[in-house]
Amino acid sequence: MASSSSGSGLNESLTELTATLYARCAQQPPGAQFDQRALLALNVVPKCKDQDQLLFECMQKLTNEGLFKLLTKDGRVIWRIVRKSDAAKYKTLNDEERLVFSYIEAAAREGIWTKTLKMRTNLHQTLINRALKVLEAKTYIKPIKSVKWPARKYYMLASLQPSEDVTGGPWFTDGMLDEEFIHQMSAWAEKYIRGRSWVHSSSKLGDKKAKMTQAQAEDARAQELESKRHLGKPKGGIMLPLPPGYKGYPTVPEITKELNASGISGVLMKESEMQTLLDVLCYDGRLMKVMEGQGYKTVRQSMTDEGVITGNGLTETPCGRCPVFNLCEEGGPVNARNCEYFQAWLEN
Repeated sequence: MASSSSGSGLNESLTELTATLYARCAQQPPGAQFDQRALLALNVVPKCKDQDQLLFECMQKLTNEGLFKLLTKDGRVIWRIVRKSDAAKYKTLNDEERLVFSYIEAAAREGIWTKTLKMRTNLHQTLINRALKVLEAKTYIKPIKSVKWPARKYYMLASLQPSEDVTGGPWFTDGMLDEEFIHQMSAWAEKYIRGRSWVHSSSKLGDKKAKMTQAQAEDARAQELESKRHLGKPKGGIMLPLPPGYKGYPTVPEITKELNASGISGVLMKESEMQTLLDVLCYDGRLMKVMEGQGYKTVRQSMTDEGVITGNGLTETPCGRCPVFNLCEEGGPVNARNCEYFQAWLEN
C-alpha cells in the first residue's frame, strides 16, 4: 500500500510539474523553441541529483500529449511549444492524417505541393487524398493557388495567409494578373509624379520660359501644392522644367506613403511593390529615374489642344505618314516634286 501511494504521489507531482513547465513556456512568443539549458533556466524543475532525468520525463510527457514537438537544430535536441488548440487537432486524427497534417503545418505560409507531400510522407496517393479530404472538411487546411505554378495544387493551414511569393502580391487576384488594378495604380502613380516633376504655369504656349533658380523652383512647387492641392497638369496651362540639380522629385517611400494615405488601392502597398510598378512605368517610357536613381519624374510628351499626343519631327511631315512611301522615288509616279500632301502640309 505504501508503494502504491508513493507511486501515485510521484505521478501527481509529475503532472503538476509538467503543467507548470508548459505554462511558463507558453508565456514566450508563439512557436518559441527551447533546449535543455533554456528549460532549466526557467527554474521550474527543482534542483536535485536527478534534475536532468526529471526534466526529460516532463518533456516526454508533454511531447506525448502533443504540447511540444521534438526537433533537432545544429545537432542539438530542442523542443517547440504547441498551442493547446493545435494539439487538440492532432488527437482527432488517425496516423495518416496526422502525418499529412504535420507536413502541411511545417510548410507554413509557403504551402506544400501534393506531389511533394506524397514524396515526403511515402504514403499511397489514395491515403493522401483521403487525409486531405478529412483535413479540409475539418477546416484544418485549405487549397491555395501559386502564381508561379498555377497548374499545381498546394495546401496550407487554414489559419494562415499565403506569402507574397505564392500569391504574387497585390498585382494578382485569385492567381490571375489583375490588369485593371495595375492600370489604376499606374495612372495614379504617373499623375502624382507628374504633379511633382514640373512647374505648372498658366502662361500661353508662346510665352518665353523663364529661368528659375533652385530656391525659386522649390517656392513655386510649395505654393502650388498649398494653393491647388491636386495632382497633374492644370487645364489650359503648360509644364516648365525644374532647374538642373533639383532634389525635390518624389522617391519610392514618398510615393508609397502618399498612395497608402489616399486609400485608392484598398490594400497597404509595400515599397518593394511600388518599386516594381515604377520600374514597369520606366520600361514603358512613361517615367525616368533622376537624382542618381533615387527619384522619379514623368517624361513630357507634346500634346495638341485637344489632348492628342503628337509624334516626332518625322511623323509630322507627310513622308512619315505617307501610305505609298515605298513607291515614292525620283522620276516615279509618286515623288517629292508632285506630292500633293507636301503642298497641303506647307500651306497649313
